[in-house]
Amino acid sequence: MRPDRRWIRITHSENIPPREGRAVKVGGVEIAIFNLNGRFLTIENQCPHKGGPLCDGIVSGTTVVCPLHGWRFDLESGVAVRASTPACVATFPTRVEDGIVLVDIGAGHRMQMEDAVA
Repeated sequence: MRPDRRWIRITHSENIPPREGRAVKVGGVEIAIFNLNGRFLTIENQCPHKGGPLCDGIVSGTTVVCPLHGWRFDLESGVAVRASTPACVATFPTRVEDGIVLVDIGAGHRMQMEDAVA
C-alpha cells in the first residue's frame, strides 16, 4: 500500500448489501460503492452516456448496468462493456478495515480509452 494514500472512512460494510451499490458524495465527488459479496469496488456514480446513477444499476459479476439506458460498466476498470461508443468512469481504491469501508478519492483513476481498446 502506498504511504501517501488518504483513506476516507465512508460507512460500515454491512450498510451496503451484497450485489448492491450505494451513492456517497465525498469532497464534491459523487461515487458509487458496490459490495461484490464482501469485495468492495468504487466508481464514479454518473454514467457518461446519459448521466444515470450507476449505484442504482443491476450488478452482475463484476459489472453494473446503468438503470437509464443499459450501458454496462466493469467495476474493476471502469470501462463500458460492449457500448456503442467507447466510454469509461473513474475507479477509486477501496478497502475494508475493521468493518469500515474506506475510499481514496485522491487516487481515482480513469482509464485512457486507447488503453481500454488495445
